[in-house]
Amino acid sequence: MSSDKAISTAAACISIGLFLVLWLWGTKATTLGLLIPGPVEVLKAVGAGIVGKVGKHGILAHAGYSLMRVMIGFTIGSIVGVALGLLMGWYPMADAIFNPLFRIIRPIPPIAWIPISIIWFGLGENAKIFLIFLASFSNTTLNSMSGAKSIDPEVVNAARMLGAKESQIFMTIVLPASVPAIFAGLQVAISSSWATVLAAEMVRSSEGLGWMIVAGMNNNDMIQILSGIVMIGVVGYILAIIMRKAEEILCRWNKSGQ
Repeated sequence: MSSDKAISTAAACISIGLFLVLWLWGTKATTLGLLIPGPVEVLKAVGAGIVGKVGKHGILAHAGYSLMRVMIGFTIGSIVGVALGLLMGWYPMADAIFNPLFRIIRPIPPIAWIPISIIWFGLGENAKIFLIFLASFSNTTLNSMSGAKSIDPEVVNAARMLGAKESQIFMTIVLPASVPAIFAGLQVAISSSWATVLAAEMVRSSEGLGWMIVAGMNNNDMIQILSGIVMIGVVGYILAIIMRKAEEILCRWNKSGQ
């Protein structure tokens, strides 16, 4: 491990430790303890939920259900978003046709589509996947389009002078040069997708981390609510790390000094 990574890891551990200490102090020494349980109680509940059950499933199973929904919607939304973004960014006709409609849809938050998704798809899995698709689609489309539009025209002109066809230019110049921007969009998209699935599960679900929070609220169980929130943060952090590692590996050629 390099010195920079060691320092970053130590700083992360210290910040998390200080947060837990502050949380513990607040619940023990102030009136905050009347509102929420301390970290010890919550972490014990998380451990008990891992080895036992919260409702019909354990906490890891609830996280798995949420992740499954995210991966389906995120994958579909990313594929469609990257394809549409690259088309709009590189082909003026596609940009003229699709960009106005995209600019109207993009500012609408996915949760605003919940009533329509219920009407269209009912209360099952398809409605949740549709909302996740929207969260992923908007971010990946925007970044892919920006990446394709930022291509150096001198490189493209040089390729054309050497006899490259438009399809060759797109596959060998536009697509590789857009990869860093695409991954930036994917990182935002995975976070948005993770937040969206939890909102969708709070509307209607029988499993998932969002369901855990709603069930805890209905039962006035603050420990269960905070257990779900802790798992949301942990899983979201792991997803962000995975996306960053994937970008480091696939975009290594784009890093300066390597």
